[in-house]
Amino acid sequence: MIARVERWIPAADARGSGAADARPRRLPDCDIWLLLATTALCGLGLIMVYVASEGVAYTQYNGNPAYFFERQVVWLALGAGALLICLRMDYHHWRTFGPWLGALSAFLLVAVLVPHIGVQIQGARRWIGAGPIQIQPSVIAQFMIVVEGAVWLDQRRRVMGDLHQGVLPYAWRIAVLAILVVAEKDLGSTMVLVLLALGLLVLAGVRLRYLAALVGVGAVFGALLIKAEPYRVARLLAYLNPFAHPQTTGFQAVQALYAFGSGGLFGTGFSSPVPNSQYLPEAQNDFIFAVIGQDLGLLGTLAVLALFAVFAWRGYKIARNAPDHLGVLLAGGATIWIVGQALINIGGVTDTIPSTGVPLTFISYGGSSMALSLAATGILLNISARRRRTGGSNARSDHRGRDGRPLHSGTGRRGGAAPD
Repeated sequence: MIARVERWIPAADARGSGAADARPRRLPDCDIWLLLATTALCGLGLIMVYVASEGVAYTQYNGNPAYFFERQVVWLALGAGALLICLRMDYHHWRTFGPWLGALSAFLLVAVLVPHIGVQIQGARRWIGAGPIQIQPSVIAQFMIVVEGAVWLDQRRRVMGDLHQGVLPYAWRIAVLAILVVAEKDLGSTMVLVLLALGLLVLAGVRLRYLAALVGVGAVFGALLIKAEPYRVARLLAYLNPFAHPQTTGFQAVQALYAFGSGGLFGTGFSSPVPNSQYLPEAQNDFIFAVIGQDLGLLGTLAVLALFAVFAWRGYKIARNAPDHLGVLLAGGATIWIVGQALINIGGVTDTIPSTGVPLTFISYGGSSMALSLAATGILLNISARRRRTGGSNARSDHRGRDGRPLHSGTGRRGGAAPD
């Protein structure tokens, strides 16, 4: 991914305000630390997917231990292509593509609920496709929130300090998407989507009292959704005391904790006499962090946390130094999505929070999540590269976007307070 590949990074933004520059730029012109952290996580993910799945793949797929690994390589290649495209494409073009992506996301979220279109697995209808080619509309919806949500908030930044003109229209849009994802029986993806939407509101500078009200309403509806389904209540009880249900609802949590314990400081290594698949069903998916803890030990899990910390640090720096308000929202949203989802997964696997079924970004087996996470990383890299080309000017020091309007003008922090 970090080979010597020359790419053109357009100098002019979507509004035509930048000066054209026809000189080719190499990939290191973008944030090399972010790129290195992403590459390391993806490489580790490939190794761990093979290690975690070889036993079950050999048993269930005609003696092919590399079944899941081969498909992960394909999705990683597609994701790397998406990263390069997003790195090359000026992020201001998402103003044009964002609404189309929103429409596609809504269509897929409805389509997945239709019998014979959506694929139902273990009572949940979350996928569209057949065989190894399946996409998860809820992941597309999360990527859409990053992109189209940032564009929507940027275009309405003058009214985001107003409850009726800015906050409520945005909240209704997110509520519709959340209801569709809940209908898939995917509460984990719903939680990621809502938290991402709230994070973008924070970046947009929405008044704290409005944000607190939205969080309160979301918490009430979340509690009602948990109570409405017995399996969600059982999962919550298993989180509180997994060892009280070691063979039923607490099985995966207990086995994950055993895996961490058996790994110790340095891990058992990849040649452990007891296959990982016997500890954790579907270990290559949501609970792959436990496999890392067993095979690579505490040091391996700390290395993963360190790589995500580097990603968060560089993402924060890119958002803080973004050339304009749209760049702040896009970079901040992408960072919140990728790092936040990883923390939710790690919290669930370690029984710090209830298990949600959310994958570990860049590492868990899965196509849609891998490809779109890399696409979001490409957007981050494009913003970092454009900031370097603008000579270090950024949204916070310049106080104005590329269209000349004050940034955060509707928040009460710059440009005056909007009416309550």
